Amino acid sequence: MDNSSIRLRGTEIGELSLNDGVFRCVFTRALIIKTLTGSVEKTLWWQAGELMMENAQSVTALPSGQLMCRGGDIDDNIFTYRDMIPIPLVSRGQIRCVLHIDNHPQPIEVSAASVELVLKDVPKYICHLRPQDAEYY
Repeated sequence: MDNSSIRLRGTEIGELSLNDGVFRCVFTRALIIKTLTGSVEKTLWWQAGELMMENAQSVTALPSGQLMCRGGDIDDNIFTYRDMIPIPLVSRGQIRCVLHIDNHPQPIEVSAASVELVLKDVPKYICHLRPQDAEYY
């Protein structure tokens, strides 16, 4: 596979926490899109994992319980990743995470000095995505 990223829309979040300056976003089912150079098809997978940010400060209150992500942005210094998280992701500098959550009136916004995406186990295959599929985009 040439490119893999987490698609935030539809990703299930098990927990959001901010303790001792460490923000954790625990993904119980992160949706992963894998693409291969030269192929028009993509594949959809899922995998558990965690987005960790250090020296973090939350601008908004963190909701509790099982959550469904609708999208968001990861700002990594001068780059903005819209509605996705690249795999792998480890960075330092000016980091910002904005997550839009179903049934939550305002986005979750956290700023930090570093970010790391840690995936657990192995990805599990869901399906192939073709250009005519709504999930393709």
